Amino acid sequence: MMQTVGFVLMLMGISGAIDHLYVQPIMGLLLNVFNRVILPHLDFLAGYELYANLSLAVVGVVVMAAANLVPE
Repeated sequence: MMQTVGFVLMLMGISGAIDHLYVQPIMGLLLNVFNRVILPHLDFLAGYELYANLSLAVVGVVVMAAANLVPE
């Protein structure tokens, strides 16, 4: 379950970074929720949207790695 959450976070971060630089045509409504809905409401991240999306991808990788360390 945690690996799935981490994978989705990683995809959302990468998709948001692509959407910020260009246009994300694949599953944009689902994967760009962070980029299109959450980021505009966080004023302290204004101008740092790309870094926020890449940080979300890193958090996803960390969650996936941590899920492998936790016994089931």
